[in-house]
Amino acid sequence: MSDNITDAVTGWIFDIKKFALHDGPGIRTTVFCKGCPLRCVWCHNPESMAPGPELSFSVDRCIGCGTCIDACPNDAMRIDSGARTCDRELCVRCGKCVDGCFAGALEIIGHEVSIEDVMIEVRKDAPFYRTSGGGVTISGGEPLMQSEFTIAILHQCRAEGFHTALDTSGQAPWDVLASVAAHADLVLYDLKAVDSSAHERHTGTGNDLILDNLRRLSGLGVPVEIRMPIVPGLNDSAKDIDAAGELISSLDNVSGVRLLAYHRLAGVKYERLGQANPAVDLRSPDADHMTEIAERLGGFSLTVLAE
Repeated sequence: MSDNITDAVTGWIFDIKKFALHDGPGIRTTVFCKGCPLRCVWCHNPESMAPGPELSFSVDRCIGCGTCIDACPNDAMRIDSGARTCDRELCVRCGKCVDGCFAGALEIIGHEVSIEDVMIEVRKDAPFYRTSGGGVTISGGEPLMQSEFTIAILHQCRAEGFHTALDTSGQAPWDVLASVAAHADLVLYDLKAVDSSAHERHTGTGNDLILDNLRRLSGLGVPVEIRMPIVPGLNDSAKDIDAAGELISSLDNVSGVRLLAYHRLAGVKYERLGQANPAVDLRSPDADHMTEIAERLGGFSLTVLAE
């Protein structure tokens, strides 16, 4: 990839997280891409799903000044029964209400960036990479939805000597995954459920493509870390864990399995986006249950990494 091509590529992100400790080895900078083909009921980043910008409103910060109402060109901002509301069908996410919000209650989540925009932030953390064996992780959302952008970042990071990791659900055509993985030193692969019908119920799509890609990925020679969200009542039964253990133990190049305990912290994000929280009835697994799952997977001769 030439520098001219890299310079011309842009993409949509919603965050760049510094000092990330669980997105690959060492201290890392994680770039979160906007857009995801899945709709996992337990998603802790609902702001990652839509590919474009979204308006977030923190009601606890609103002082009721009405500036946003005056600023909105589409009359999407209103006060109903003393409460500030937004008609999201009228909102075009232009950001004019955000610019006029003195209290910081309004925010546009998601912005378009160049590769150099990202690298400016990445380079600030270079000393941490060198001392900890860390690097840069591209996550999401689903970075494979922006494959050219993701490849360009990974390519530039490698050119500057930074370790690279790709965090993916694998829900993409094989040629897309293979082309992006070729630029990664490590692939963090999400395994949400082995049973396809359960996967479809909880994520909105079956997993035939995901599992096929995972099997094919293991033959590329790129180290793979499996990441398993653990959600009580959805994917944590003995049958679920055994199915995962059998699959993972049959693969080459798997460096370990990282267990990710579901947490309920995303609820406030759904509120700020004006969306219903599909996980309102879900609960977090306790420490004993996480230990049981780790031990069960360990029985398949797997290295288990808990958060």
